[in-house]
Parts: sequence; structure tokens; C-alpha cells
Amino acid sequence: MQKILAFILCLLPGLALAQGRVTGVVQDSATHQPLAFASVFLANTTLGATTTEQGEFVFPKVPAGSYELVGSYVGYNLSKQSITIAKAAAPQSVTLLLSASGPALDEVVVQASAHSQEDYDKFTGLFLGQTAFSQQSRITNPKDVVVFVNDSTQELVASAKNFVEIENMALGYRLKYYGMSFRFSPDGSAGSFDGQPVFEEMTPQDEQQRQQWAANRAKAYAGSFTHFLRSVYRNELKKQGFLVQLVRLTPDGTSAVVYPGARPIDSLRRLSADQRHMYLRFTGDLQVAYFGETPDPAYDQPMSPLGYSRTPYPTEREVSKVRLLARQVEILPNGSLRDSEAVALGEYWGFEKIGEFMPLDYEPPTMVSAPAAPASTPAPARAQPAAGRAQMR
Repeated sequence: MQKILAFILCLLPGLALAQGRVTGVVQDSATHQPLAFASVFLANTTLGATTTEQGEFVFPKVPAGSYELVGSYVGYNLSKQSITIAKAAAPQSVTLLLSASGPALDEVVVQASAHSQEDYDKFTGLFLGQTAFSQQSRITNPKDVVVFVNDSTQELVASAKNFVEIENMALGYRLKYYGMSFRFSPDGSAGSFDGQPVFEEMTPQDEQQRQQWAANRAKAYAGSFTHFLRSVYRNELKKQGFLVQLVRLTPDGTSAVVYPGARPIDSLRRLSADQRHMYLRFTGDLQVAYFGETPDPAYDQPMSPLGYSRTPYPTEREVSKVRLLARQVEILPNGSLRDSEAVALGEYWGFEKIGEFMPLDYEPPTMVSAPAAPASTPAPARAQPAAGRAQMR
């Protein structure tokens, strides 16, 4: 768990490049008896299954990438196991052992007084977000969510015994967000949330709604952090409409200096000696501008300046900050990260929350290119207000 100041953790989707088969069984950890009709899913995807009477499950076609395989059963704790689907990989067999749940969470629920409407509204704003898509999202099981203010830290805390169910009418997805852990400071500027969501595609009422959902999903993907990661991996930043600049804090820490020149690709990523692994690796913070998309009307912060350019930058742009919380983190071929908690996002990407969240197995119809980022000429460094610092919890 991490605590982010003016930054938000990002859960990262990816693109299918190959497929593999995953089978397994869900058992009671004490008796090793099979658990029939348990829920099994790959977190952050639309891939879910229900076990047979023998506790068995199968995922015949899993897109290449790294996943968290999760098992859920009433009266038991979640069981999670990391799996990786590689090109031409052999079928995998997994055993998920679930332990009977204790009274710990029940005790928390009993000790916490019923949440106030004000606290609940604040939670939904921080969790779902404020974008137009977020406004079309709602939690359908609010009575299962516990929201309270921690007396010691004054943090806003939220949890759910089983899952939080979210219906997103803008994107056409129904999410079950298991294992939610949510903490934010009173003013909402510092905090974190994580969990293991699974997506279900909703059935459109008609062809018009189907087309609208498809368009909205493509819009949610365009300019996203996943889109950026794939562009880094494929060396297509400029082609895809991204401009990446270096940001460093001044010695007194009161402002940040932006270096207007676009960062070369080799300063952002590193290839392993065996040429098999690619890592996101850079010093300082990155400022990432995405051109060709109008920011959501609810985003009321001024976009950070980009510095001088011989060719004027497009007026329509979204500017974000990226900070590494580790020395480096592996970028997988599907555009996801080996460790999603190794990165913190700020400004526009930090503004986008669950209401913009896409499943990991979403495949955009095309890799639509935004207007290419114009060439820039380095000029004297320009100061701006400092971005918040990301701190390990």
C-alpha cells in the first residue's frame, strides 16, 4: 500500500498479443475439500468463471500478460495468485486455497458507526471520480460499503465485506470490486485505494447504445496511461500524440523546472541484456502531454506549461505527471506493468478514477494516432508550482 500526495495509483490494462489456457481447482485451505460454485476471475479483466461441483474452473483463452488470479467464496477470504501468460506458453494449472474468514472485518464494521451521507458522497467522488463518465457511474450496493473517519488520523476510510458493485452506464461495464482498501486525507489530496475488480459487459438496449459504448471505451483508452505505456514499448510516442518532458524540483523544493525538449526514448526505457525484458526507467519526474483530445469539463486545474516550441502546440491537450516509486519497473508486451504499485500518477491521469477504468483485456478497434507532437526547441528552464511528492506508506 502506498500513500500518494497529489498522485493516484493506477491500475493498468493491456493489449492481447497471444493467448494461453488456465485451469485449476478451488479448495478449502484446511480440509482441501473442493469449493463448488466459487467465483474465480482474473483481476481487472472481463474474464470470470464459476467452479463446478468438483471445484474446478477453466479459462480457455487468456490474453498474454501478467494477471492476478482471484478466488472468492461466501464465508471465506479471497485467495490470490499471480500468473503470467507468455507467447507459446504451455497450459497452466493452479490450485487456489481459500481460508475461512475470521471476525476481523466484522469487528471493524461493528465498531464503525453508520456513515454519514457527507462522508459517503466524499468517498464516491474520490473513488468513482468527477469526469463525465464517472457521473454516469454508480455504486449499486451502498449498504455493503462501510465509510468512516479514522479518529486517530482523520483519514476517510472505506471497505466492503465482499465487494463493491459499480455500474458504468457510460462504458457499458458492471464491476465487482473485491477486497477494496480505501484511505484518503480529509481534503482528498493524499490517499490510496486498491482492490481486485472484475468486469462484466452489459447488454446494450439497442444499436445506438452499443455504438455509443464502443466510442466511449475508445475515448477512455485514448491518452490513457496504458496508451502511453504501449507507445513507450513500441517507440511510438510522437506518432501516438505524446510529448514527454523532464521535470526536476528546484533545490528549495518550492517549484518544478520543465525542460522543454522531448525526452529521447532511451532515457525512458531500458532493455535487458538478453533483450527479453523492457523496463520503464528514468530520473526525476516526467511530464506527459497528450494532444488531440479535449480535457473533461470537470477538470478545473490549469494545464502545466510545456515551454517553448518552434511549432505551436495544439490547444487541445491533457498534461499529466509520472513518478517512479522504484528504481525501475518492467513494461510487459501488452502495455501493462509487472508491478503497478511502482508508479504514481498526477495531474490529469490522477484526476481520472474508476469511472474511466477499462478492463485489461480491452482491445481498441484501432491504434488511432492523435496529431503528432510538434518538434520542440529547448529553451531556458521554466518554473512552475511543484507537484506533490509520492511517499511510500
